[in-house]
Amino acid sequence: MSIDDLTTTAAAKPTRFHVTIDGKPHVFDDPIVNGLQLLEATRQFPADEFLVFQKLVNGQLEDIRLDEAVDLREPGREDFITFRSDASFRLTVDGRKFDWGRPIITGLELKRLAGVDPASYGVWLAQRVGDDKLIPNEQSVDLRGEGVERFFTGIDTTTEGSGGVLPPDDAAFLNEHGVNFEEVDQAGNKAVIIKSYPLPAGRFDTSSADILVLLPPGYPDCAPDMFFLSPWVRLAADKKYPRAADQPFSFAGGNWQRWSRHNSDWRPGVDGIWTMLRRIGRALEIAA
Repeated sequence: MSIDDLTTTAAAKPTRFHVTIDGKPHVFDDPIVNGLQLLEATRQFPADEFLVFQKLVNGQLEDIRLDEAVDLREPGREDFITFRSDASFRLTVDGRKFDWGRPIITGLELKRLAGVDPASYGVWLAQRVGDDKLIPNEQSVDLRGEGVERFFTGIDTTTEGSGGVLPPDDAAFLNEHGVNFEEVDQAGNKAVIIKSYPLPAGRFDTSSADILVLLPPGYPDCAPDMFFLSPWVRLAADKKYPRAADQPFSFAGGNWQRWSRHNSDWRPGVDGIWTMLRRIGRALEIAA
């Protein structure tokens, strides 16, 4: 057989197009396929009860309609996922609850839900045991496991709050809002210190103070109780200590002013350090 014959034979040999659907390999002879053909290849019927998505190289998932054509000759067009269209999956991002219509979500999509810059922020999956898991933009997370998946975001270069005392959602909230804080573990007694917290203007004899919040065992399912200030503050109007704020408390080498303010309305799974800061802010505003 001549070189010309070999060339002609190679040119006549049909090209096949390899794809993955739900992680399994499939082959198509035609470079143009639609959503219906993708579902037929995986024997998922009736087709109108399923959704088809294409995984793009940037981590996004693109919805493919049943009659929509996809050109498999284009690079990066070979990975698809399918699932039933009647499911909803609950997740939380930075303490906010979302219902997601797909069992798969990418790091990029999580950042968009959180409303943060994908280039400068990271997103982590909170783990009950071990280190929290960083989710890159293009990586997918399966939401079909038991329980509600909890995610949090933060600036990639942030080292603040790395002591591991605060839950991930709390640390992410403080970082996102530019709050300077320190995590403290003193012989098993855990706390967070909010640095240079601005006090209500003109109400006290100083404009800012550090605020200590003790974290009880079981936090965030259990509520913090009182809070503590350093330096001690007095009311600007009469130079007296506010009511129920005149007792000392020693912690982390400091002498703190105890503010006896109690909380009985804590909601496990909903409240966090953001709730405590609102309570503290209100207590300072109405102090007398």
